[in-house]
Amino acid sequence: MIKVIALGDVHGMWAELWRALRLALAADGMFEPTAPVVEGRFQVIVMGDLVHYKDEQSYARMVGQEYYDPSDAEQLQRAARAQIRELYRFKDYVDKANGNVTVILGNHDEAAINHDYELSTRGGLRHDEFNAKRGGLEIPQDLASWIEGFPRKKVIHGVQFAHAGPLPGMQYFDDFFYHDGDTKNWWQNKPELVKQAGHRFGVYGHTVMEQGVHVDKENHFAMIDALTQKQFFEMILSEERLDYRVMQF
Repeated sequence: MIKVIALGDVHGMWAELWRALRLALAADGMFEPTAPVVEGRFQVIVMGDLVHYKDEQSYARMVGQEYYDPSDAEQLQRAARAQIRELYRFKDYVDKANGNVTVILGNHDEAAINHDYELSTRGGLRHDEFNAKRGGLEIPQDLASWIEGFPRKKVIHGVQFAHAGPLPGMQYFDDFFYHDGDTKNWWQNKPELVKQAGHRFGVYGHTVMEQGVHVDKENHFAMIDALTQKQFFEMILSEERLDYRVMQF
């Protein structure tokens, strides 16, 4: 039997992530994994999208300006450096966790290293800080290699953890992914997909849960992109047991 601590998309909300990990007793005040994590009694799963702030206000705050100007290369690079610094801190945490911290690959993570798709905030602000051709800074190669190694899904005792949804097509970030409305809306329009895919339960991010973590008890899944609401998800899992709760911090 293990405890799983699942956290939604980060998008640069590192203070919130660390607060959640400390509350869950998965990290200490020095950003180190605790003994239950290192020993494997706790499994930490982060649902991806480590990079790219969610809104213009967050960019402005991180670059120390009243207004963020994405056409200013200095501001772009400042935004990149702030995130790179935190990525290294988190990578160190993951590296010390003895394989018991998993970061699921998110579409923003992949786009930040291959630039195949131009992503933007909901307000239309493009995420160019990691694109050197647009004035930003490329993610350092060691970090890029680390991100490339993130799995697209993880299954523990029949519970699937994936970035956007239960189907394989929701885990590959191509033209089909970006043009299929189900990628964002399946949990409302086709909630039966988790059962149809044969999963005992599913845990997903990608879609912001503005009212906090959404649990569909009938269809056996949780949507947990809710760090903005200061919430994460905990589970106790074994072959016989499946318990969960929403945690507030």
